Amino acid sequence: MAAHRAHLTVEFGETSDVLGQRVRSKLTEVLFQSTREGFPAGFNLAVVDRSNILLRAWAGYANLVDDVLETRPDTIYDLASLTKVVVTTTLTLWLVDQRMWKLEQPLAQWLPDFERTDITLAQLITHTSGIIPHRPFFHLGIRPSAVRQAVIDEASLAGRPGKVSYSDLNFMLLGWAIEVCAGEPLERLFERVVTTPLGMIDTGFNPRGARAKRAAATELDGDQRLEPMLVQGRVHDGNAWSLGGISGHAGLFSTTSDLSSFVQSFLVTGRHPLLSRRVITQMSTPHAGKQPDIRGLGWRLAPRGCGQWSPDTFWHTGFTGTSLIISPTANIGVVLLCNAVHPTRDLDRQEIFRSAVHRAVARAAS
Repeated sequence: MAAHRAHLTVEFGETSDVLGQRVRSKLTEVLFQSTREGFPAGFNLAVVDRSNILLRAWAGYANLVDDVLETRPDTIYDLASLTKVVVTTTLTLWLVDQRMWKLEQPLAQWLPDFERTDITLAQLITHTSGIIPHRPFFHLGIRPSAVRQAVIDEASLAGRPGKVSYSDLNFMLLGWAIEVCAGEPLERLFERVVTTPLGMIDTGFNPRGARAKRAAATELDGDQRLEPMLVQGRVHDGNAWSLGGISGHAGLFSTTSDLSSFVQSFLVTGRHPLLSRRVITQMSTPHAGKQPDIRGLGWRLAPRGCGQWSPDTFWHTGFTGTSLIISPTANIGVVLLCNAVHPTRDLDRQEIFRSAVHRAVARAAS
């Protein structure tokens, strides 16, 4: 990284004064410091209200390993676990609104090969199923059917449901259940129900062609592949890779522009374009857990270590360095996309940067 000098670009929207001069100065200071230190390798940030982009910023590099590629305003990022809320949670609640299923139903009703009848859709989406958090199924290679069976076999060994235990397997299973209920592949359903109505033109699984070339690189020689390599334009998460890049827990790629539209849809007063007010209220109401991990439906609630946010704030993070914070009362949303695991991961440093950005914006939300 030291061989390259990163540049920071900050653009203030016409209504950015609602953030206040103090907030804008502090946020710019945080971003400048990060850029000067060269961590994360690159980032894109958008702060929005219900109708405007208040601030956009980007800096650094989308790739530091092969052909050096600078971050652009339209750089595409691997969202990692933001897939859980943008794709799987949204579609789960949409199916509730369509009266196609109920969260109280057992998973086995939709996946007959899953023999446990005491684990419900609600327990999957709140991470209270008792299913183990993770297993490296990608060691099976790109074999979606074998990986699916391995996940089901592992999930069948779950302990008693009840306590919060964040698990990728919960959302892998939920993604497959969505496909059965809707009678449509997850990728196609997401495009039809979410990205097309919201105009999210650069959001999807397995970016191809020019979009893949705009994707920020993630790890070099990490632990999510069978052989050492630089991951770029393909999902970082090994289990999502083994499923062909499409899963309910990871695999989605997007930009700050597209995710700004997604976030703003939850800030608009009145009717949400996709979901009823009833399910949004349920989504953002505490269902399980306690600090520092209070769970709504899919989303985390009451961000801790991120500054003072309004009680109705919901949020989520992704392993690669991505995060969303949505505060309807404050009418503020934050989209932070980083390739913070590039070329190697430093999760502690990633959390320090993410928290600093969120705390700076929170001054306008409190």
